[in-house]
Amino acid sequence: MNISILIIEDEEKVARYLVQGLQEAGFFAIAVGSGEEGLVQYLENNPELIILDLNLPGRDGLQILATIRKQNTRIPVLILSARATTEDKVRGLDIGADDYLTKPFEFSELLARVKVLLRRDLIRHDSADDHHGVMLNMLTREVQRDGANIELTPKEFEILALLIKNKGNPVSRQVIAKNLWQAPRVTSLDNIIDVHIMRLRKKVNQPNKPHLIHTIRGLGFLFDLRDE
Repeated sequence: MNISILIIEDEEKVARYLVQGLQEAGFFAIAVGSGEEGLVQYLENNPELIILDLNLPGRDGLQILATIRKQNTRIPVLILSARATTEDKVRGLDIGADDYLTKPFEFSELLARVKVLLRRDLIRHDSADDHHGVMLNMLTREVQRDGANIELTPKEFEILALLIKNKGNPVSRQVIAKNLWQAPRVTSLDNIIDVHIMRLRKKVNQPNKPHLIHTIRGLGFLFDLRDE
């Protein structure tokens, strides 16, 4: 699965440079030119990392960061800005940025910082977090529920990881298609996704235990404890 990076940057030249460099490094990168567009892309595509400029048209980058942090405390955010004062850096980090790089910058340094943030996030996901009894090991790709192993196919594992990443919030077929198949449209994948979900549900929603994977009509699929 390609790692998805969202770039919120209003300077077109910089945005194109970042997209090209990140794609050549093996990432799936998309750039938008305003904070509002960034929030839409963030909600629709669930990227693994965000590169955020501060001097954006409309809402300031720090306002966008604050909005994102209210919804997601874990996604790595790298601020890339011409604002170079200590006060700007401290404020950005206080609001919730994971790193702060000033312009002008060397792409090699940005790439190194991106990899560090993603590795740090992988370690967090690989820790012994208990998701209602389900344990995911992102490195070995092993899954357990209440200590018992669950055998998943690679695609089932990726879907489960995506659902757990968004625990408590429905994940649409469109988001699954974009994240796991890099497909711009979902219609042709609906049946395939539904089959994977059906098989995954049978393996995770075990008899005599609370169901964890739910279908939310009109919204998608949800991982959480709740009544069907």
